[in-house]
Amino acid sequence: MSDTILSLRHLAKRFGSTVPADDFSIDIRQGEFFTMLGPSGSGKSTILRMIAGLEQADSGSILIDGKDMTHTPPWKRHLGMVFQQYANFPHMTVAGNVGYGLRRLPLSASEARARVLELLELVGLGGFEGRRVAQLSGGEQQRVAIARALAPRPTILLLDEPLSALDEKIRREMQIELRAIQKRTATTFVYVTHDQEEALTMSDRVAVLNGGRYIQCDAPKAIFQHPRTAFVARFFRGCNVLEARITPREGGGHVEVAEASVFVPGPLPARLSGSVAIRGETIGLRHAPRPDTLHLTATVGQIVYRGLYTSYDLCLADGQRLTAMQAGAEEIKEGEVVTISVAVKDVVLLEQD
Repeated sequence: MSDTILSLRHLAKRFGSTVPADDFSIDIRQGEFFTMLGPSGSGKSTILRMIAGLEQADSGSILIDGKDMTHTPPWKRHLGMVFQQYANFPHMTVAGNVGYGLRRLPLSASEARARVLELLELVGLGGFEGRRVAQLSGGEQQRVAIARALAPRPTILLLDEPLSALDEKIRREMQIELRAIQKRTATTFVYVTHDQEEALTMSDRVAVLNGGRYIQCDAPKAIFQHPRTAFVARFFRGCNVLEARITPREGGGHVEVAEASVFVPGPLPARLSGSVAIRGETIGLRHAPRPDTLHLTATVGQIVYRGLYTSYDLCLADGQRLTAMQAGAEEIKEGEVVTISVAVKDVVLLEQD
């Protein structure tokens, strides 16, 4: 029996020359924290709104728990939604906000109150039920919005960049708490963000979108360490994309970058792009040559101390540039010529975008 709770099949949507959904198909599993990640205009919010029924697809279908809901009105889809700007009722108490969605359910007053108190405990607002929403901080207001959306026990909770209005400290705390809430309730979360850290921190799977399609859908670690294309690689901070000459060989590919070459074992992409991805933290500075390692000569450019790490702008012999990231600070000066090294396992062969 399939554990798929949401199926999007060949969704298409166009606004003039803008195409936020272009034959978009994907399956999302029951109890999964699924994130759509991408730049502005990639289509992620429009696709979320089509799932919610707030936008109508030009073509394609939306199946929720095996039922075609493509033309079903929003209030009959049994979905919850959390918006970027909270959308709480300022004239109501916290309890009034959380309990608002329970009015349409066949619950007694005592049952509804018990559900409200249960949700407030879940989101860390126990004892706040009598307060006015206007008296709360931004983080607390967003917790109210999450509790309100969860109160009717929706089949799926949709979240459209709900943490983007919060300051960095609160946003980081809420990332961990949202993930904990999702695990405790076992509710399927479909989350939209342009923030790579949010996606990696919270998700079971991440789909990177561009131009109304997803370029790669994978577990956070896999998508971070093994991007499929240059677009995905560049989307994650600290990843370098270098032009390379790649010659297929039995069991892998022979890779030439600048003056160096190395054999990279493993399956090759179906459509080689002629480029490789190398994460900055995998680059060693002043390392002695070792087998199964790509060695390059580079001139050190700008050096920037960033707290947890120091970044080194490097220029290769052929003029290509990349950035190395090292914990602490090496005794290296700008303008120095160094030998850098990258283990073969950290050289990722990319396919065409």
